[in-house]
Amino acid sequence: MRTLISTAFISLDGVVEAPGGETGYRNAGWTFKHVEFLPEAFEIKGREQKEAAAMLMGRISYEAFSPVWPGMAEFADYKVMPKYVVSTTLTEGDLVSDWGETVILRSLDEVAALKETEGGPIIVHGSASLNRSLADAGLIDRYHLLVFPLLLGAGKRLFSATDKDAQKLELVEHEVYANGLQKNVFDVVR
Repeated sequence: MRTLISTAFISLDGVVEAPGGETGYRNAGWTFKHVEFLPEAFEIKGREQKEAAAMLMGRISYEAFSPVWPGMAEFADYKVMPKYVVSTTLTEGDLVSDWGETVILRSLDEVAALKETEGGPIIVHGSASLNRSLADAGLIDRYHLLVFPLLLGAGKRLFSATDKDAQKLELVEHEVYANGLQKNVFDVVR
């Protein structure tokens, strides 16, 4: 069974919307506007590219990343790995041609079936709505969180507001950096 890893830049109050500056959000670009950049705090992002065997995302994140990431040197490892997009509306004609193999999945059942295949970890970038659905379905195995010392208030949240039983997480890696960023890696306890 493959490991499904949710990775996120997240504010202390749980917001994950527009960390890189995507338009339409009041605090867009919050990851670089308000916190001093320290390269060592982002080491996990490079490690994720080396360790992941595939990438999973929702339609909105695919539409944001696919025009930009294929040409970025810092995301070169993602260019060659298989990508899976969960969408009920995206078509083959909507996929970009310069970002490697991309498969459209139509349901969480198809994500669950993908997890049952052979291969290494699957990394989920962005995709706030998808992350909440994956968590509610019990499909996420690990969280890689870079927690920013910011309170953003409104915005898309990583975690679901669904009324459900408590889910225990085990902290397996953590570090605090001089700029206030915290790296927290949690395994989901089953």
